[in-house]
Amino acid sequence: MPLTCQSLLQAHPIAWEKATTHPFLSGCHSGTLQSAQFNTWLVQDFLFVKAFTRMVGRVLAAAPDDHIDGLLAGLGALKDELLWFEAKAAERSLNLVTPLQPTCQYYCEFMASLAIAPYPVQATALWAIEYAYNQGWQLPGPMPEPYTEFADRWGNPGFTDYVRLLAAQADAALATASPMVEAEAKAAFLRVAELEAAFWQMAFALGDEGR
Repeated sequence: MPLTCQSLLQAHPIAWEKATTHPFLSGCHSGTLQSAQFNTWLVQDFLFVKAFTRMVGRVLAAAPDDHIDGLLAGLGALKDELLWFEAKAAERSLNLVTPLQPTCQYYCEFMASLAIAPYPVQATALWAIEYAYNQGWQLPGPMPEPYTEFADRWGNPGFTDYVRLLAAQADAALATASPMVEAEAKAAFLRVAELEAAFWQMAFALGDEGR
């Protein structure tokens, strides 16, 4: 049986749970998260998304023709997302020109390293990154203000459909992957899960942007 996104989720439920459930998200849901903690996450996530946009561009370069349209749609959405991040930072008087925290740096370095990976590995990592956000912001349930629009951005039905498309594309790529490439894809999935868990936790390490 070929490796699939679903089989990765079924084989590693604990790792995936840590990636998609965290006190940061439950704190948003309960309204108990400190504003400074959210601001720390927001600034670092903007820096992450800039690196992620470059990653998607590299995935697009490696993709088969029938995957291009979906990836282009994702890139177009990322342009809007970066502008939205800038607007949210301005509302909160946050400085986006700030150093990467170590966790964000590790994540950006991981995404850059995927440039030389086979396409099935890149497609699996892309799906996992987007699905982690999709689930992370959906699972707690409706978010109160001021977090409602953040949950809506990554938990809305349109984004969920996009994540399903990425899963289908990753599965199609994995269908003909060698055992070695399957092992690389599994490792990439687990690394994404590990980094996602650490990224939520990073919100509790306040930097200058959180003061």
